[in-house]
Amino acid sequence: MNGFKIAVLPGDGIGREVMVAARDVLAAVESQFGLALALEHHDGGATYYAETGRDLAPGVMDACRSADAILFGAMGIPDIRFPDGTEIAPHLDMRREFGLFAGVRPVRALPNTPAVLSDPRAAEIDFVIIRESMEGLFASRGVGSVENDQIARETLVITRDNCERLFDFGFRLAQRRKAKGKAGRLTCVDKANVFVAMAFFRKIFDERATGFPDIQADHHYVDATALDLLRKPWEFDVMVMENMFGDIISDLGGGLVGGMGLAPCAEIGLEHALFQPSHGSAPDIAGQGIANPTAMLLSTAMMLDWLGERHGEADMVTAGAVLEKAVDMAYDSGARPYDLGGRDGTRAMATAVIDQLGAATRAIA
Repeated sequence: MNGFKIAVLPGDGIGREVMVAARDVLAAVESQFGLALALEHHDGGATYYAETGRDLAPGVMDACRSADAILFGAMGIPDIRFPDGTEIAPHLDMRREFGLFAGVRPVRALPNTPAVLSDPRAAEIDFVIIRESMEGLFASRGVGSVENDQIARETLVITRDNCERLFDFGFRLAQRRKAKGKAGRLTCVDKANVFVAMAFFRKIFDERATGFPDIQADHHYVDATALDLLRKPWEFDVMVMENMFGDIISDLGGGLVGGMGLAPCAEIGLEHALFQPSHGSAPDIAGQGIANPTAMLLSTAMMLDWLGERHGEADMVTAGAVLEKAVDMAYDSGARPYDLGGRDGTRAMATAVIDQLGAATRAIA
């Protein structure tokens, strides 16, 4: 198997702690599957900015560009900000720099975790949010304006080229899930009844849907989506939406299954990809050893799957599936982190997953 270079950016707060857990688990996965991953550590984030005046160490962007994948912890501290008042968030720059147009955020109920919804069907929650990550309301990041301290302006941008590749990505993901027994449905979440840009978004979605006749193409207004994610989240499969909508709805999705500690994320482009938990740096619990590494571990599993699919490495795809299964089996065997009312800290959770890798391999086989 060819070697792969992984740019590792732990970042701030619990990002550093969950990254240690990911590295420990990844080392065990490498040993079990004979993978060759070269992890290269890089500095950056709010703490680094406070110390140096830079959000990333020199050369980090070039290192990420030359890497096969980027593994990201969490960056940002609420009280450390740029002069314009915005938080330190280098990964937002990476989205633009590397063309990471598709933010993939799986939402899945893990076994033996406290139920958020009383309906027993909540155990069937398993859907994916695809957040457009380069345009939408985030397009004017850094160039928005405040006029005479009276009016603030930001601009929402939707482009055909970006939408076409985004929707094609979503339909292909729905196809892949359908092959595994899922519904095979892609829902366009928008506000096409009010905004011209959203009507344009939906129009392009409908055009691209004709190329994927095996996948059911649906529409849902974003406000109704928020409602139905509380009423019947088990009915959703794959959803695709504008940047800000995806930012908000994906947090709702995390809440449905127990919180952001269970919410992984992949940011995918045509040539590059970044993998990180959806949660932030949580400085209030940093350094206590109680951060839940689950989202980081599931993001790492997504990285293995993406590398394997991209490079035709079947063992890498299997390794990703095994790591995801090992996380499930760790919970099923009684592991429970602090944020879900348990007493297992970051290291204990990682150890519980490592202990299940052998059984998970046999289960996948």
